[in-house]
Amino acid sequence: MMMRRMGAVFLAGGLTVLAGFSAYAASGTSALPPPDPTAKNLTPYMIQLRAFDACLHTQSQLLKTTREAVHTPCSCYAKGTVTAMTKDEIQAFRDTGYFNDSAREKGLGFIDQCKLKRPI
Repeated sequence: MMMRRMGAVFLAGGLTVLAGFSAYAASGTSALPPPDPTAKNLTPYMIQLRAFDACLHTQSQLLKTTREAVHTPCSCYAKGTVTAMTKDEIQAFRDTGYFNDSAREKGLGFIDQCKLKRPI
């Protein structure tokens, strides 16, 4: 009986600690990854290649298939997204290494249009 109570106390304590860490992580100011210095001089074509590669990796995992199986839809997504980006969105990508909010919205539209699975 005493062991059962001790186990419950440790379990409750552990859950409290985990909840505290989760709240701390959610309230942190570093929700975004640090800027990627290698993106500074990328051309739109090079940004497209990065988007294509990231799509192949992500979609093959999400859909539990091979990269070859998502090659065409990922090409559709990468070309469409980068072509639709404004000069400001391209520059924002160069500054950070990831899509800003408006470019991300365009990307989600192309994920749908190219029949891929949304990662979020």
